[in-house]
Amino acid sequence: MAAQVLALLREVSRLEAPLEELRALHSVLQAVPLSELRDQTAEMRLGPLFSLLNQNHREQTALCVSILERLLQALEPVHMARNLRGDLQRGLTHPDDSVKILTLSQVGRIVENSDAVTEILNNPELLKQMVYCIRGENLSVAKALIVEISSVSPESLNYCTTSGLITELLRELTGEDVLVRVTCIEMVTSLAHTHHGRQYLAQEGVIDQISNIIVGADSDPFSSFYLPGFVKFFGNLATVDSPQQICERYPIFVEKVFEMTESQDPTMIGVAVDTIGILGSNVEGKQVLQKTGTRFESLLTRIGHQAKNASTELKIRCLDAISSLLYLPPEQQTDDLLRMAESWFTSLSRNPLELFRGISNQPFPELHCAALKVFTAIANQPWAQKLMFHSPGFVEYVLDRSVEHDKASKDAKYELVKALANSKTIAEIFGNPNYLRLRTYLSEGPYYVKPVSTTAVEGAE
Repeated sequence: MAAQVLALLREVSRLEAPLEELRALHSVLQAVPLSELRDQTAEMRLGPLFSLLNQNHREQTALCVSILERLLQALEPVHMARNLRGDLQRGLTHPDDSVKILTLSQVGRIVENSDAVTEILNNPELLKQMVYCIRGENLSVAKALIVEISSVSPESLNYCTTSGLITELLRELTGEDVLVRVTCIEMVTSLAHTHHGRQYLAQEGVIDQISNIIVGADSDPFSSFYLPGFVKFFGNLATVDSPQQICERYPIFVEKVFEMTESQDPTMIGVAVDTIGILGSNVEGKQVLQKTGTRFESLLTRIGHQAKNASTELKIRCLDAISSLLYLPPEQQTDDLLRMAESWFTSLSRNPLELFRGISNQPFPELHCAALKVFTAIANQPWAQKLMFHSPGFVEYVLDRSVEHDKASKDAKYELVKALANSKTIAEIFGNPNYLRLRTYLSEGPYYVKPVSTTAVEGAE
């Protein structure tokens, strides 16, 4: 089949108006696996297909775009960066949007590949051309690509800022169109994942502007559209930067997250819960939350209530956040932090252990796994081990393989057993017999099935 593709490509390159051949090539390509095409990339001559895009023939252009989309997937990004630069540059300025989108997506593949992007960064003239080609585009894919290019290095960010593209993006971020604002904040959040990107945003006062928009959100009837994205921005910023510095410098961020957990809107609650989970995923973030005192305890009670009563999707997000908040690596288990984790756990519900056990017994694998994840998060903390040991039937529940039926649940249970069995305090708290049962479970692996013994009974048929 791949040989047929090569033969048709040669036919297309010979003819001036190869419409029939293009139709045939398009049809054949649907049946050829990408792996087969990859084996033939050295033989592929794509120049003629790119040339046919310039003939102002609607069907021909549509066929070429579809064919190129498939064939380019088979090419390595480095190969494209080296051999198809001119074709891609011309594609960026093509009058047909479908050609531009095809080209932009391929440039995106180059930018995402560390070896291929070096080819572009080593050629400043090409990078500049690419940026200026994209500049005229209002396509959201073009804006996303600009952010990707800006994220590669301080030099590439510099090209994008001098072209005016980043400035335009930031202007839209604070503009009146709330829907444009939503897509812009996602892109700015991507840029903030890099050190040079964060530096630029801080120097330009963008982080302050985002904070001010959150401050003014209460008086904006449309704030529910963009507020989740703005809060996520700060949540991501806190994970890559210092949670303490971000929360102290932008107190409105923490204030708004707490406020959103009291919302009636599940979207707002979900984003707030995710953000709390992100913020509390490291010790510095946990300490920032702990400083808010009884307010945070009340928030935990609300999260516990949602974990029990919300929709399945929101329950899972609550359970994931709880796991993130309660987990402490062994080397960070100081007396103060262990006391804090225990007090947080007890704030979640009147009987949190039973709450999560009840959730884990519901017939939904995702919920079951998320509840097991909470137990796993606290499994290496002595206070939690004591709770588990003294809770009637809990140790048997952990060791009972018949509870889990699907692979994900068996894996999640195994992680819980592993966390317990590898803890230094478990033998003392659970007792040696139970400790040995945990070690046996661990050595048998997650999918062990106990052999059923068949005993012959006299007189049975």
